Amino acid sequence: MILHNIVQAIFMVAGIISLLASLLDWEWFFATDNASFLVTRLGRKGARWVYGAIGVIFIAAAIYFYYRIDNMRATV
Repeated sequence: MILHNIVQAIFMVAGIISLLASLLDWEWFFATDNASFLVTRLGRKGARWVYGAIGVIFIAAAIYFYYRIDNMRATV
């Protein structure tokens, strides 16, 4: 079960960083090669929306799997 917690933590941290980068418009985040790909195609505002959505999805996935695994432990 420790591996599940590590994966959940990675999803949560990645989601928080992505969401904060989109909300706070971090220059260092959007200057990276991966983010600049989206910036050139969608513009800065579009890339911020995409990374904000990715952040929310990652955070939601981490919370979902936390409760899903917690319920599985309770029934076993």
